[in-house]
Amino acid sequence: MSEPSTPASRSTRTLERQASPAPSRAPLREPAFLRLWGGATASGLATWSMPFVLGLAVLHDAITPAALGLTLATRTAGFLLAVPVGGVLADRHSRRAVVFWAGLAAAVASPALAWAIGTGSGGGGGGGGGGGWGWSTGVMAVAGAVVGAGQGACRPAFQALTAEVVAPASRQRANAAMTLAVRVTTLGGPGLAALLATVLPVSTLLLGTGVLWLTAALLPPPGASTPGASTPGATTPDAMTPGATTPCGDVGPARSGGGVIRGFAREFAEGVREARRHPWFLGGLGALTAVIATGYSATAVALPLVSRERYDTEAVLAAAATAYAVGALLGALVIARWRPRSQGWAALAALACYGFAPLSLWLPVPAVAVVAAYVVAGVGIELFNVPWFTATQREVEPRRLARVSSLDFMLSYGLAPVGLALIAPAIDAFGAAPVLATCAFACFLTPLAVMVVPTARHFSRHQPR
Repeated sequence: MSEPSTPASRSTRTLERQASPAPSRAPLREPAFLRLWGGATASGLATWSMPFVLGLAVLHDAITPAALGLTLATRTAGFLLAVPVGGVLADRHSRRAVVFWAGLAAAVASPALAWAIGTGSGGGGGGGGGGGWGWSTGVMAVAGAVVGAGQGACRPAFQALTAEVVAPASRQRANAAMTLAVRVTTLGGPGLAALLATVLPVSTLLLGTGVLWLTAALLPPPGASTPGASTPGATTPDAMTPGATTPCGDVGPARSGGGVIRGFAREFAEGVREARRHPWFLGGLGALTAVIATGYSATAVALPLVSRERYDTEAVLAAAATAYAVGALLGALVIARWRPRSQGWAALAALACYGFAPLSLWLPVPAVAVVAAYVVAGVGIELFNVPWFTATQREVEPRRLARVSSLDFMLSYGLAPVGLALIAPAIDAFGAAPVLATCAFACFLTPLAVMVVPTARHFSRHQPR
């Protein structure tokens, strides 16, 4: 059963709150965090470059659009299936080990994907299947699923490993540095891939993503010896129950068959119960999920349409996408040092700023206003993300941190494809204007409504000193 509060969790959180005001070195000056940051950056670059490289394969007639769609679909499925499994494993075993095996799986699958494309039958339908559905397309689909699984398993493990490697007082700056790396790779990755594609075949670029995944597997430093000792220099008194055979006392004896599945389900349910202990987390996750499922999905579908039909140019599409990434970079730089008194309210207000993106597409405004709205949306999303990750690492029971983080990724990112699938039919049925208006108001109102949730003001169950 999940205890409301154990002596271990109270002791750990007390140590973290006492450590928070202490001055700290910049995280990037710490060798351990620098290794963690490098590994996370490598995984982010591999994650964001793979769809772009596969798109180049379509342009080069190496694969068909159908093969591209199938591979990306299996990657998404692998991600969604592996996120909860990775969360359970990262709380049961070493977080560093989960990062290693997840990265290694993606690294091994990437050459298989490159080989399937390099055979030349991924697109033309050779190898025993017409219309692009031959054996090589099957290899691509399986490899895509494995890459997605590696990506999904390492996400919650990286979040929990950050809490083990970085002292509490440095975590906000550390999370800002991590998100800066993501935004830089998002901004520069496609351009770098396009430049390399002029001199290298697509299969070689995919081998490069395998090298990135191998870097993500090997580079991060070791964390705590057992999940639960998340603060450097601190230990959780009951992290190992006397007589238990597994860390943390949460995991029972080995099982087989259906018992393994039931065991995973039980352990994941413990993470859900831990999340329910934090009303601010449930409310914030609901707001984030609503913004991604409505605002992000609507703008992803409507921005190309508006760019072409209202402004008669694709330049607005490119400028808005770039503006969003630049805004996110600015937001990460600001939040690395800004500490608002009501951190939760400030983060939720920033999340609501994403509503300006669908609002600018709904109203007949100049193109420069659309670009400015995307800058504001980018700034807002990082002013939310960094405090959100930091609060989760601070407030959640360390032994269940990876499972709670996996719940975060599974809902916020997992429902994005559902939003994308529903937005296009909604636009066809009702028109772009009412759909964009609805999405804009959802983005504005949902985070503001969450502000009334108990503990949302500070993203904490404890009043700040």
